[in-house]
Amino acid sequence: MNLQGKRALVMGVANDHSIAWGIAKALHGAGAELAFTYQGDAFGKRVAPLASSLGSDFLVDADVTDDASLDRAFGQVADRWGRLDILIHAIAYSDKNELSGRFINTTRENFKTSMVVSCYSLIDVARRARPLMAEGGSIITLTYQGSTRVTPHYNVMGVAKAALESAVRYLANDLGPEGIRVNAISPGPMKTLAGAAIGGARATFRHTEANAPLRANATLDAIGGTAVWLCSDAGRCTTGECVRVDGGFHVLGMPQAENL
Repeated sequence: MNLQGKRALVMGVANDHSIAWGIAKALHGAGAELAFTYQGDAFGKRVAPLASSLGSDFLVDADVTDDASLDRAFGQVADRWGRLDILIHAIAYSDKNELSGRFINTTRENFKTSMVVSCYSLIDVARRARPLMAEGGSIITLTYQGSTRVTPHYNVMGVAKAALESAVRYLANDLGPEGIRVNAISPGPMKTLAGAAIGGARATFRHTEANAPLRANATLDAIGGTAVWLCSDAGRCTTGECVRVDGGFHVLGMPQAENL
């Protein structure tokens, strides 16, 4: 699974615990050249040393809620590289205060924000990446099983991720004739900055670890390896998929017998 000569734009690195960072390291290890986006100076200062550790000085400011910002970001990619082979979309957001309590109390404003940032942004960046992928490419986003099963505290993010997974299928169909593959990776609970925003995160992490068939949650290395496969020639016939990297937890109907 060699990515030598491939150029990848990674969106969504917040720190060295981010899933996007695990993917970036794996892509670099397979030979890909990397660029990173960040939103605002505070995140830029966090991302710069991480990018440098992988030999990258290519950072672009990008706000997925701002068309002009995205135009500038992808314009910079076009100016410097002229093409793009891989796009990693690891972006989602919802008001932390609404990731607890009852789903029925979701506000209109947070519903719109969650859908725009967590789902529409994939469509928006895929449209901008498309002209840079004239020779084909791979787009990967991140989802979670709360999209298909009710998960405590996930609330409106579950609806947003369901929309995201549907968008993956429609984008895969739209872009397939141009050799562009679109897939989602669905890890289980992770100890990330984003995951910490969800109520009961620690309890959820312990529960899945204790009950998953592998008795383990996903690791950044495992998720990164899956991304490398999807971006490489080994994944050239896989598109429109949601690949689960969750220790097998998604197959369960109930907890293990000893945990009932």
